[in-house]
Amino acid sequence: MALLKSPSTAQSIGVLFAAVFYVVAGALHFIKPDAYLRIMPPYIPWHVAMVRLSGGFEILGGLGLLVPRTRRAAAWGLVALLIAVFPANIYMATNPIDAGAASIAPVLRWGRLPVQLLLVWWLLWCTRPRLAFR
Repeated sequence: MALLKSPSTAQSIGVLFAAVFYVVAGALHFIKPDAYLRIMPPYIPWHVAMVRLSGGFEILGGLGLLVPRTRRAAAWGLVALLIAVFPANIYMATNPIDAGAASIAPVLRWGRLPVQLLLVWWLLWCTRPRLAFR
């Protein structure tokens, strides 16, 4: 069994979509920060700085996915970021009025939580080395 250096076609498409997804999501932190500021739990300090920082890291991670040498590290960085922002998703689900999410159906607010696992899987799947039998 040997490692193949080139990703499968499906992985290449997946990583391209992930890169676009994270660059756009990160840009939205700067374009429409209010949505992100509202879901920040009160116990987290420096809300504006945290929203900008997380947006900046999403952009960097998305761009890093496009570079083969940094792809795997960028994926792990984005996984760490998904874990770091998870409390905001919990806050939005548990405090919809304070988080400005009362108009969002509970199934969608709570549904965001398991979607985080899907996003982690997506990043790790589309950046993992392929194995082949030789």
